[in-house]
Formats: sequence, C-alpha cells, structure tokens
Amino acid sequence: SPSLFSSSHNSGGWSPLVSDRYQWLEVDLGRRTQITAVATQGRYGSSDWLTAYLLMFSDTGHNWRQHRQEDSLGAFPGNSNADTVVQYKLERPVIARYLRLIPLDWNPTGRIGLRLEIYGCRYTSDVANFDGSSSLIYKLSVRPVPTAVEIISLKFKTLKNSGTLLHAERQRDHSLTLVLEKGRLLSSSGGQLLLSLGSLLDDQHWHHVKLERLHTHLNLTVDKNTQQVYIPKPILSNRNFHGCLENLLFNDLNLIDLAKQNSPQVTVMGNVTFSCVEPVSVAVTFTDSQSFLQLPGLTSWSSGVVSVALQFRTWNKAGLLLTFDLPQQDSTVWLYLSETRLRLQISKMGRTVLELSAGSGLNDGQWHSVKLISRQDRLSITVDKDEGATAHTSIPLPLTTDSQLFFGGCPAQESSRQCRNPFKVFQGCMRLLTLDDQCVDLIKVQQRLLGNYSRLQIDICGITDRCSPSHCEHGGRCTQSWSTFHCNCSNSGYRGATCHSSTYEQSCEAYKHKGNTSGYYYIDVDGSGPVKPHLIYCNMTEDRAWMVIQHNNTDLTRVYSSPEKSQHLANFDYASEEEQLAGIISQSEHCEQELSYLCRKSRLLNTAEGAPFSWWVGGPGPGQVQTYWGGAVPGSRQCACGLQDNCVDSNHHCNCDADYDQWANDSGLLTHKETLPVRSLVLGDIQRPGSEAAYKVGPLHCHGDKNFWNAAFFDKETSYLHFPTFHGELNADISFLFKTTSSSGVFLENLGIKDFIRIELRSSLEVVFSFDVGNGPLEVRVETSVPLNDNRWHIVRAERNVKEAFLRVDGFPAATQEAPPDGHIHLQLNSQLFIGGTASRQKGFLGCIRSLQLNGVTLDLEERAKITPGVRPGCPGHCSSYGSLCQNQGRCAEKANGFSCDCGQSAYTGAFCHEEVSASFKATTSIAYILNEPYQLSRNSSAWPSSIYSDMTLRGENISLGFRTSQSPALLLYVNSFYREYLALLINNHVELELRYKLHSSKDVEVLGSRITNLADGHLHTVTVRRLADTVSIQVQLYKHTANHSVSQRSPQRGQFFERAQASDVVTDLSGLASLGFTGCLSAVRFNSISPLKAALLHPDSPVIVTGPLAQSSCGSSSPANPYAAETTHSSSGIFKLYCQPLVNAIRSDSALIGGVIAVVIFVTVSALAIMARFICSRKETYRSQEVKAVQPEEGHEFPFSNQADSQSAPSENQKEYFI
Repeated sequence: SPSLFSSSHNSGGWSPLVSDRYQWLEVDLGRRTQITAVATQGRYGSSDWLTAYLLMFSDTGHNWRQHRQEDSLGAFPGNSNADTVVQYKLERPVIARYLRLIPLDWNPTGRIGLRLEIYGCRYTSDVANFDGSSSLIYKLSVRPVPTAVEIISLKFKTLKNSGTLLHAERQRDHSLTLVLEKGRLLSSSGGQLLLSLGSLLDDQHWHHVKLERLHTHLNLTVDKNTQQVYIPKPILSNRNFHGCLENLLFNDLNLIDLAKQNSPQVTVMGNVTFSCVEPVSVAVTFTDSQSFLQLPGLTSWSSGVVSVALQFRTWNKAGLLLTFDLPQQDSTVWLYLSETRLRLQISKMGRTVLELSAGSGLNDGQWHSVKLISRQDRLSITVDKDEGATAHTSIPLPLTTDSQLFFGGCPAQESSRQCRNPFKVFQGCMRLLTLDDQCVDLIKVQQRLLGNYSRLQIDICGITDRCSPSHCEHGGRCTQSWSTFHCNCSNSGYRGATCHSSTYEQSCEAYKHKGNTSGYYYIDVDGSGPVKPHLIYCNMTEDRAWMVIQHNNTDLTRVYSSPEKSQHLANFDYASEEEQLAGIISQSEHCEQELSYLCRKSRLLNTAEGAPFSWWVGGPGPGQVQTYWGGAVPGSRQCACGLQDNCVDSNHHCNCDADYDQWANDSGLLTHKETLPVRSLVLGDIQRPGSEAAYKVGPLHCHGDKNFWNAAFFDKETSYLHFPTFHGELNADISFLFKTTSSSGVFLENLGIKDFIRIELRSSLEVVFSFDVGNGPLEVRVETSVPLNDNRWHIVRAERNVKEAFLRVDGFPAATQEAPPDGHIHLQLNSQLFIGGTASRQKGFLGCIRSLQLNGVTLDLEERAKITPGVRPGCPGHCSSYGSLCQNQGRCAEKANGFSCDCGQSAYTGAFCHEEVSASFKATTSIAYILNEPYQLSRNSSAWPSSIYSDMTLRGENISLGFRTSQSPALLLYVNSFYREYLALLINNHVELELRYKLHSSKDVEVLGSRITNLADGHLHTVTVRRLADTVSIQVQLYKHTANHSVSQRSPQRGQFFERAQASDVVTDLSGLASLGFTGCLSAVRFNSISPLKAALLHPDSPVIVTGPLAQSSCGSSSPANPYAAETTHSSSGIFKLYCQPLVNAIRSDSALIGGVIAVVIFVTVSALAIMARFICSRKETYRSQEVKAVQPEEGHEFPFSNQADSQSAPSENQKEYFI
C-alpha cells in the first residue's frame, strides 16, 4: 500500500529561514522504497508555495542522483496557490531510501513553503557485494533441450569503471560474458563483442541489465535502452567486478538467494557478502560559467612542500581546474585543460615563465586523477598516476597559509584580485580533492563551514552522456560537450542537426526537375528512412528520366553444348541492395528489363503443359520462378512471338522451341514490375550435340516517380484530407510542394493533448512552422522576397529534432530555432493528421499540394482525394514553374505528370535542349538544306517568273552558330535565293569575321566586318547575326570572354556603315574561297527556325544533303580542345568514340555549293539545282555498328546476332569504337 509523508512547521508545512536556491528538504524513508509519485501543496494559510522544484534520490544520503524526465533534466511544475495539490506520477518507479527536494522558484510575493506527500511501496531484494577479487560460481542443472528463450537479469552498482559482471559457459554452446569497460557494458560470446550499451555506469547508482536470447537473436537492455548485435571485435577487459549485484536472475532462478542458502550448486570464491557496502565518495558538479569552489591554504605549506590532488570527469576539451596566486613572486599559477590535455602555466606580469603539459584525451567522460607536487627544487604534475604522463621542472611553488585556491572558475566580482581566469571555466565533476594528502570535507563546504562556493551541486555528479543512446542517425558520429552534443554527418549522405534528412533526391525524376542532365547521381528512395542512398545512372531524355540499375553481367553471353552439364545457371548481382531495388521498383511508374535468348537446337519451354527446359527467377526478395519470356505476359508460358502469333513454328509459342538447326531469337522486354528484377537464369537444353545458346539480361530500367507527382487540389477552404496520426516523437521531417493564388492557408496540422505541429502559409510572403512538445509553442518563420501565391510550384522543407527546428522555402535562407536546453523532447500527437485544412475547418488551404512526405514516407494524396469532397486528385500546369529549364529556344510542353522540352525549334538537343549539336568537318565536308521547292519544273527550264516569288522574300534573318578552327580564310555559312541574292559568313585573310550581304541582284555586295581579330585560334567562338529589313547586327562572343562584341549598320542604300571593308580586302570570288573547304568544328547552327546541322546528324529524313565525312562530336564545348581529334559524345545508347573515314568525293571549283560550307538554299532555282546536282554526292546515311562480347563461334555455324546496345544503358568504361 502507498506510504505517506507530510511535514508540518509553523502554519502547516515546511519553510526554511532563508529563501534561496541553496535550500533543500531531505526525507529519509527508513529503508529502500519503490517511489511512484510525489505531490506538493503550499503552506497552509500563507502565500508560501513553490512554483518549480527538482527531485533527487539516494540510497545512502550521499551521492545524489537527479531525477530525469524524457532523458532530460527538467524541473517539476509546482503550485499556483497554497491550497491546490499538484501530483506528479513518475514515468518509472524510483527505488531509493532518501529523497531531496530542491526549490527552484516560488511565489514572488511569498517565501519557500510546501507540504509534501510521497507515494510508494516496500521494496525487497537480494544483494551480493564483491571486493574485486571474489566471485560466485554456479553449476546449473543441464536441461536436455535448451529453451528457445533464456533471460538473465540483474542490477549492479560500482565506482570502478571496469570489471567482469558475469561469465556463462555451456558444453555445446557459445560462452556469454557481461563486462563493464570504461563505464560501458559489453556483451561478448566466444571472445567476440556482440553488444555495447550504456555509459557512465560507474556512478555508484543502481543500473538494471537484462540479457535475452531469442533463438538466434540477442537483446541487451541497460536501464531503458535496448540494442541488438553489431560488428564483433575482441573483448577488452578481464578484471573482476568490484561492486554490488542485486536480484541476479537466470530465467526464474534467483542465483543470489541460492548462494545465501549455501546451495551445493554455488561455490563462493573470496570475500562475498550479502549486503551492499556503500563507499562514501562526495562529488561536486560545476554546472555553468558562474561555478567555482574556493578553499584556503594550509599551515603546513610554510615548509615549502605543496601537494594538491583531485579527480575530474568532463566532456569539454578545455576548462580551468585550479588557479592560485604566488604573492612572493608576484605570479599566478593556472592548472587547466586545453585541447583535451592537462597544462600548467605560471605567468608573471602578463608574461608566461613556465608551461608544462601532460596526458591526452581527458574529455572522454571518465574519471581522471591529477596530482600537483611542489618541493623546494622540483615541480611536477601527474595524470592518472602514469609516470609517462608526468611533467616536471625545477621551479618551486612558494604557497603560504594566506593563499586561496580556486577550483573550476573565479568569483563573478570583477574587483576580485585573488582570482583571474583567462581560460574557459570548467564544467564537469570533481571528487577526492586533497591538500597535502588531506581529503577536503565537501559536506563542510556545503554547510558553509569551509571555504566558499557558487553555483555548485555538492554530493552529486551531474554528468550525463548525451551520446548514449546517440540521437545521431544514419551513421552520424556523435561528439559532446557538457551542455550539448553535435552530430558529424560527413560522408553519411544526410544533413541536419541529427543527420536525419537526406542530402539526395529520391529519383532521377526529381533530379531532372532541378535541371540536372544525364549522369551518375545518388538516389535515396526513402528520404530520411533507413535505406541507404546509392549511386545509379540517370538517363535524362526529352520526355523521361530513366534510372539504370546495372548488374554483374549485361553482355550477350554464349553457351556451348556440354554433355557433362545438364544445366547452365547464371546469377545476377545488382549494384543496388535489396531494399533499394524494392524502393525503386515500387515508386516508379514503369520498369523494364531486356531478356534475350538466342538458340540453335536449344529449346526454352517446348510445350505449354510440360516442365520447361529453361526458366528464370525474378521479383522481390529471393524471387519466384517465371516461365514466360521477354515480350510475353506472366503465366502465359510464351515468348513474344507466341503472344503476337508469329513464331517460326505455329505449333510452339517460342521460336527456339521449333528446335531448328539454325539460329533463332526469342527476345523482348519484361515490363511487369512484380516479376522484376531478373535474379537468375537456368538454361536446360544445352547438353545435346550441336546445341548452342546465348543469353542477355540487360540492366533494369525504370522511369517516372509516382511519389514526386502525387498531388491534390483543394478548391474549398473547408475541405481537407485526413490521415493517421503522424509519429515523429524525436525526429520529424516534412517536405512538400505547393502552388496557390491565395495569400494564406494551413498546409498541415496534427494535434495532441497539449502538443501540436502545424505548417501554414501565413501571408503571401511568409511560411510558418509551429509546434509544441511541452516547452511552450515555438515558431520558425521564413519570409520571402517574392510572393508565394504566384501559382508556381514552391518547395517547403521542415524538420524538428531534439536539437532544433528548421524551415526552408525554395532557395531562400533557412530559419532555425534551437530547442530549449534540458526541455521536453518527445512530440506526442493523438489526433488525425489534417492536410490542406484544420480540424476546425478554418484557415483551409486553396491550391495544390504535391509530393508530401513525412519522415521519408509519401502520403497518397491522390487516392484519398478521390473519395473526399472539395478535393480533386492531381494538379496540372507545370510549365509555369519548370518552363525556364528549357534552354536555347526549347519550348515547354505540358504533361499529365510533369513537362518536357520540345527542341524542335532549337539547334540543341537533350532533356532541356541544352546539349549542343556539333560536328567535326573535313575540307571535303558540306551540308545542304533545301528549305522549299514549290514547283517541280524541268531542269531545262531556264527561269521562273519573278512574280511567283516576289511576295516571299524574307524581311530578316536570325542566324547563330559556334565555330572552332585554325583555318584562315574560311567560309562558315552561305545562303542564297532564287534572285541570286545571298548571305555569306566567313573568316577573311586578316583572321577577322566578315558578313557579306547581297540583297538585290542589281546591287553591289555589302560587307560588314568585325574589328575582332585572331578568330582562327582553335578556341570556340559564338556568332549571332540578326537582320531586320535594312538593319544588320553581328554579335561575337569570344572564348573565355564574358563581354560580347557587336557591330551593326543600316542598309547600304542609306549610306550608313558602322564598319566598311576596303575594296582591296574583299574576296570577290566566293567559289575560290569555298574551294578551300572548311576544317574545324561547327556547333549549334541555326537559321531562323531551322537547324541544318542538327537535321543532318539526327534527322536524316529531313531535306538535307550531306557531302563528305561528317562526324558528330562534342567539339562545340567551351573547353579548348583539338578540333580535329575524335570526340566523345552522349547518345541514347551510351558514350561512344566516333571516328570518320573521308569519302573520295571530288569537289569541282565551279560548284555553286562548294565543299566546306553549310548551305541553306532558299527557293532554289532550277539552274541552281542543276549546278548542284553535278557535285552533290548521294546522301550519306548514318549507321551505328555495335558488337557483342567477343565469342568464337563453332566452325561451320556463323553466330548472326550482335550485342544490341540497350537504349537506356549507362556509360561503360569498356566502350568500343564505331564508325559513322
């Protein structure tokens, strides 16, 4: 039954004479008791009550331990008046004999006062005490069949940081050991470490341990924390345990009770007693910057021998341990920590006269001893009694009885001349302070009978390990100081205060919509979830973003007949782990994988009823046997030809099942995600003489991201979507995209009894993330410089963890709000999660929300919106947000899920019309693009009536191209028309750019020149020519120059020239210039809306004529390169090196379309066509030859199949050379 304590004094309660924070009320319950609750009330009939207090517990009246709330040290709420009873139920019962209540705050118009009730039950236990050389040995009866579950539980307390608690052995089983090592509990088996848990367990407080063996699993629980097995390594300690064990149970057997009853199963080794010996060790805690301890000197110091010793433990790298003055020498001594080393410094008149250092790594939270000894001719400091960590000098320390020693810091008074601290204050614990080997009585200090102190906790070591258990996720490394911890997220792929949020996107689709092009990217399929990010290739095409997952054998592999081998087994190991593969396949809209089988007298299925000769295994996990083949459907026992009813033998459903003595092919794509990926392949019909086969399993390709485009449109302020309660007690990250025309609205809300979390658009320029975890409401705000209600997509990322809250909107600076120190850390919610509105149906959001993720899990907004009034699934209209990604005149095209860039009007290609189309030209290379040929007239027709074309003359041109050459002079581009008008862009003899215009057959040629010289320098230059009616301009962008050079002039008919070339500089014979050809690179050639170079290379069905060798290359990139070398380029089938062999095509000097130019022919006359027809060779088609993995075919049977490159393959290091 509960026990009750009450204290009465004066007006019915306890009230100290002085009301300050150094008072406390201590209660002795007479024996160890299981305390379950405490209740406070103000002093009867007065204005005296506490508003906040701390609770401490102890078994001995010393070595107090402060009660923790939610793994944090926190104050308990008190009373608001003198009459109301406020009860606090402890989360877990506390076992203690003594309770101490320390007032923190009280009624400002009254004094400290209270009535106290303590609730609890009697506690009994069996205890054994070990002195470091004793032990108990149990011989338990061997059961015939060991139980599936075995449990060992105990409690222990000790001041020693190392020792063996328990060691168990079984004849046919592994041994098991529990060891305390540096304050941590280790569990080992067979000499290998299995588990490590806990920290600072050498604090002379009881700690509960439970070890569970569940079949092959092992769980270790220390106090409230549980862990399972991790990477083994050798055990560290073999020292005996020195301390107490309590309630040692093996399954239901009380082992200490057996020892107390002198059971023959128990052997006592050494001195074991059955009561816990409690050594008295009074520690003192330095909590903050105002903490210090002041002690007077000793009379014995007049002899010239000084000895000061102490033990300390801390997490801080730096801090003052001790300082005192030397009046006789006008000097000051400082003993302090710096960069985890102990240092002694003596300073005189601001100058350092001596500095010693010893030890290292002293901020590990363990107890370390320090001893300073000064004799007449020697001064030394020693760390941890280690002679190797000793530093000494011949300078003595002449202390006197008037000397004052300051530990940890100095008094706050600036006028104090006795203590100066140029270093950081000490935060940590000290104990066993001795002066000349006399232990300082810290209880007298606490009672103000000795020395002086400020802001100390005496008879308690308040150190806590904030890294055990670690709040750092995803492999982040935890380091700590006295008041906080830090997570090092380097190389983890995650970010944030606790390494919670992923650095990477969840799909190639997400990378594409950030403007990324094809390449290798890290993909984190579950965001902040447990699945690790992994590197895969993203192939960004104009309409899709493909994820390419490679495995260990994507080549075409040939299999020969073997009488000794009935089957051929091929296993495929993927670069991605199982969880990563499952996540990719699940979130993708479509996945496919090539499965090809080439055969000669090697059957696949044979009949639809009988057992198949060959099969493959695919699907999640270990996969399942599949008996259909590429291009067919699951369960059909068919190949593609059977589904299409075009097999070579209509009696069979696969070409290979015809069993012909010639090569056949059963190939196709597997597109059913539930059977992907292919994990293994078994080929059975390969043992007969003459049987041959080849197989190919391509990479897994997936595109689309169902999570990225999952959206809902809210068209009523009172509408919302609801989902189950969000569980993000310690870490909560939320991300989503929104677009709206409204200026306010709640995106998300989840409520608890007191706690809540909410994200809202408070105004068109502000997003607010607000929450309460029990410390009062907090808000994190981001204000933007541009309105957010512009009906464009905006991204919001919010995170709340035990250290801080974080909010980012688009690319604007993030806002953070630090969590209060030692406050509540658990976010406890219990209502439904509301999306797009609130439970009160007020302040609802109007607009679209997309890709909403909570802790890496995407909420299916679309599915829920289908059954919710006022909410519609999906949200079209993406070009307003993503259209700017389309470059170089590319046009944004809307799609149901996303957008694509239409590069039809651009001289560029690629996902964003960003990839320049360039080619290497030989002297014999030319391209002709015929814009229009309206009438099919005879070649003998001499002329067409000019009236037919009089209304079709172009009023202007917009021309752009890039070039790289070392040739001068050189003709770059030539355009002519029916009226013998033309335009020519060339590099003249002076290595200058020159534009020639002849806009009327009766007028002279007009020349527009550029003052920029040395354009044939082998670097890339870009030229833009614009003409509108009689105004012409040229813009030249030089290599590595940001400024453009431009010239312009009016029509020569107006007589206004910006720059006019002299007649002697004009090359009148363009045919002669063109006969030299052009050697170099042309890139991104565009004439109005036509891209002749792109048409010639990528669209051979367009009206283009190619003469001579033309090689697509990347020579148009801005980096300097050899323009004549073979180039590397991206293509849909990978990266290839393209080499060209010149064709022998004679170019005659009287051609109107001469080699070395790109000619865009406008309204070509019959005579011009007749002239060109003599010199333009037949169109050169482009072929790509791709070869298979080198295999020697059997004599007499040619292997007719090549290793067709997969259309989405990632670049390989093993690319072959091809000819175009």
